[in-house]
Amino acid sequence: MSPPILPALEDELGDVLEKAMRRARLTEEALAVRCGVAAARIRDAVDYRSDLCGDELRRLAAALGLNEVGLCALGAGRYPLPEIGALPFCIRPLRMPHGIGVANAYLVGPCGADHAVLFDTGAGMRALAEVWPADIQKLDAVFLTHVEAEHAGGLCEVVARFNVTAAFVPGGAVAPCGMPLGEAEQREFGKIKVTAFATPGHAAAHNCYLVTVPSTPAATGVLISGDLLFAGSVGGAHFSQEQLQANLRRMLGAVPPGTVIAPGHGPLTTVENELRFNPFAV
Repeated sequence: MSPPILPALEDELGDVLEKAMRRARLTEEALAVRCGVAAARIRDAVDYRSDLCGDELRRLAAALGLNEVGLCALGAGRYPLPEIGALPFCIRPLRMPHGIGVANAYLVGPCGADHAVLFDTGAGMRALAEVWPADIQKLDAVFLTHVEAEHAGGLCEVVARFNVTAAFVPGGAVAPCGMPLGEAEQREFGKIKVTAFATPGHAAAHNCYLVTVPSTPAATGVLISGDLLFAGSVGGAHFSQEQLQANLRRMLGAVPPGTVIAPGHGPLTTVENELRFNPFAV
């Protein structure tokens, strides 16, 4: 059997440089002065026309406070992704087209069961239906990471379709059909426990969710990271650069290194992998 085809990274080199410049409040011209790379070369990279060499990437990483190894890997088109090992439950990414990439929702539940917990709802019930596995007939609960069109569309439709009695949204989020869930609050569904972490930055109301099985504490957990953290990048800081960076550091230190990260866009990764390579994990 062929290995599954992974979705592309959410961000390319140009996206990462643009986000890093916003974080540092630097224009291309100011960055060029700081690192000695021509502003035209930086603009080309931001516009996806990069042929930056290793030395230029290293100078950019130093000037922007980025992980040099990860930035160079992105620049070479070889950002590493880990193999995902065994989990104490089944996780199914529901990947829906969004722009030129994908937006992810996730079903997490006992392997072989007809029920699961849904994290995010994609653009709505129609988009979900196109990728929905036929064997999942019931939902134990729905959790939203944040209220944004490609992640929270059709929440009420999903609640009605599956007769969901437990739908949760981040505290402070404006969303019908959802109950607020704040920092460190937990919910259990059979053997599965979901712990909420309030992680504003990308949005004012944003949660990550750690999914574990308390009866097997040594087993690997999954962090549903929404738009806080992607493989090789972070979400856009539409609410607060400082809070996004602080919550990135907090979450990467709050869970075991082997924890699988299930992001709102792009492929699965692990905490260990992103601590080692993510340009922003410094």
